Amino acid sequence: MPVAPVVKLHVETSGAVLSNCPPPLGCAALCGEFVAARYLLNHGADPNKIDGTGFAPLHCAAKNGHECVLRLLLSRGASVDIDGAHGTPLHTASYYGNAGALKILLDHHADPNRVSEISCAPLLMALSSTKHGVSESDSLNCVKLLVKAGADMNSANPCTPLVVAATYGLADCIKYLLEAGANPNIPDEQCGTTPIEIVADSGRRELVEILFPYTKPIQCVPIWSIDGIITHVKSKHLKDKDKVGQDKKAELKSLGAKAVEEKDYAGASKFYSEAIKVDPEDATLYSNRSFCHLRIGEARNALVDANACIRLQPDWPKGYWRKGAALTALKDHKEACDTYMAAMKLDPTSQEIHEAFWDAVAAMRAELDAGESGSSSESD
Repeated sequence: MPVAPVVKLHVETSGAVLSNCPPPLGCAALCGEFVAARYLLNHGADPNKIDGTGFAPLHCAAKNGHECVLRLLLSRGASVDIDGAHGTPLHTASYYGNAGALKILLDHHADPNRVSEISCAPLLMALSSTKHGVSESDSLNCVKLLVKAGADMNSANPCTPLVVAATYGLADCIKYLLEAGANPNIPDEQCGTTPIEIVADSGRRELVEILFPYTKPIQCVPIWSIDGIITHVKSKHLKDKDKVGQDKKAELKSLGAKAVEEKDYAGASKFYSEAIKVDPEDATLYSNRSFCHLRIGEARNALVDANACIRLQPDWPKGYWRKGAALTALKDHKEACDTYMAAMKLDPTSQEIHEAFWDAVAAMRAELDAGESGSSSESD
């Protein structure tokens, strides 16, 4: 069958196309089929029809950079700022790094500052395109076109272009934006960090050097220099990381304590194990897990944790108490007595330790008596 009848068939049956597929004109635009697109338009295809995926034909052409089809659609009444599921065609061209398509749209007065509930400004789309494989040079070409067309370089919606460029480590884009007049002192609205702090945190000294001459001194940075900024950010990063870790540990410790109250010792042991991964130097966690191990009959594991507790905090009597309990469960009563003695030296007033010591002494005597009784019966 010749091409023209096939295309005609598609025009006539466009209503039967699946809702999640582009209509015939959208397919032609997506594939760069200029002749087919022209034929469809000549036979009444709607250049502003939004398909089931939220794209109009203009979005489809912009996505793959089909410039001839793009010009054709615009000449036949396609709306340059038509909103789709992912913004306007300018957003699409920016997202895919298609500078040629982007220039055509801008030449037809596409709005370089258009935003919607689901899309940020085209300038941010062009910068973030590098995260899905677009080269920085292609991204930069789009950035330059948008800036020359009047894109707002200092709009924080949700963050500024410099914040995005700093986040993705785009050196050439950072240089261009600074030279074009972008303000490097506007912080990220979510985290409150400026572009220079973002690049310092990522360890990119060369980017710190680019931003430094344009950035005003930050009050919380004690020494305003390139090295001073890097040192400050590293220190802050460690403090923030430590706080997050401490919060996580506290949460796990609380869950463990609750499980102990409910006598779910196996569950509590798991919570304490997770907390130990966060802070392997906390003696209390080993003490608590030792107690849980003992309650579920894992005396050897209880002893291992008790020894870890003593190693980390040798002047804390509870570690020795836990060790004594584990040794008692393992029937090593003499060693248990010695361990409780060490605990009593650290806390002579503890009634619990005293009672545990005398229980261990009684168990040791009973064991000795049983041994002597067995020897006597054998000699008889």
